[in-house]
Amino acid sequence: MSVWLPTSPCTPEACAGHEGRTASVPHAVLRLAGAVALILLGILAAQPVRLLPAGPRHALARAWSAALVRAFGIRITVHGSPGRPGGRLLVANHISWLDIPLVAAVLPSRMLAKSDIRAWPVLGRLAGQAGTLFIERDRIRALPATVTAMTRALLDGDRVAVFPEGSTWCGRARGAFRRAAFQAALDARVPVQPVHLAYLRADGSPAGAPAFVGDDPLTASLWRIARARGIRAEVTLLPRIPPGRYADRRDLAAAAQRAVADRAPQRTRPAPGSVVEAPSGRRCSDDTPHPIRTGPPGPRRPTGTARSGPPRPSTTG
Repeated sequence: MSVWLPTSPCTPEACAGHEGRTASVPHAVLRLAGAVALILLGILAAQPVRLLPAGPRHALARAWSAALVRAFGIRITVHGSPGRPGGRLLVANHISWLDIPLVAAVLPSRMLAKSDIRAWPVLGRLAGQAGTLFIERDRIRALPATVTAMTRALLDGDRVAVFPEGSTWCGRARGAFRRAAFQAALDARVPVQPVHLAYLRADGSPAGAPAFVGDDPLTASLWRIARARGIRAEVTLLPRIPPGRYADRRDLAAAAQRAVADRAPQRTRPAPGSVVEAPSGRRCSDDTPHPIRTGPPGPRRPTGTARSGPPRPSTTG
């Protein structure tokens, strides 16, 4: 494995358990069948939808993405306002493959994803048709070309969504924002939109079922989420960082990371250096972010987005 690839100490055994109500097996199967039907519909409709003007295209993308998340029984709560249209770099913490449709349900964007996703059954084809920008994470020499492609997309007025932690975390702990993707925002002179994502149980504590960490197979993750009940996905659109506020990608990445970390509820943010206990009692990970290093951004290694004060919430689903 390349030393440039970010890693997370979170594991499925420690982080991805579900406590609480569960759906019956027939109910879970129906959820999966509904999700598969939506994905197939998305593949069939992707090309015609891309020919539509931006307004209708984004509306359809939001509706489809929200339906996919809800197909798994997950409600969506949104805090904040998308603001004015136009190119911007969305940066969010990374917990699950569900983060992708969750972000798209609020702010449809071109995602930056690892090239491996192209090989995923069904989902890989859908990602390509949706205009995903792919990065070869184990080839550091490919990074400048990826940043250039992102810059072009931002200059064209597209929103580009990135998970700069570079790997999925459990939702209780977090990783450092890697800097490379922020160079595209600097070059295109567009704002950076920090976004905080959380999957919560009824009592407001982090839900383990959506976590897609370590060597968790995609099939196991799908089944675990389909069986879980009482989970709410929370998307918080934080104040945008305007172009020109920071001239260096190190400072810009650090500012975005602070914005996302500060939004996390206190119950999900242990004191620096403490160890988080998973619901099962096993240790999960240290919440102290690692030093920010230059390296390729992108989702995790798989197997198988200005105002002060708390924004007002709105709920869908």
